[in-house]
Amino acid sequence: MLWTIIGILIVLWILGLIAKIGGALIHILLVAAGIIFIVYLVMRRNNAR
Repeated sequence: MLWTIIGILIVLWILGLIAKIGGALIHILLVAAGIIFIVYLVMRRNNAR
């Protein structure tokens, strides 16, 4: 599920860069995807202990 959300956000970001639509919203979505990914990695590492 997480990988699907991240993938969709990255595709929307790329489309926004190409079509010049969405402006700052597209970049905010990319940052949100990055934060979600980092939180996922940290939580996975904490559960491995």
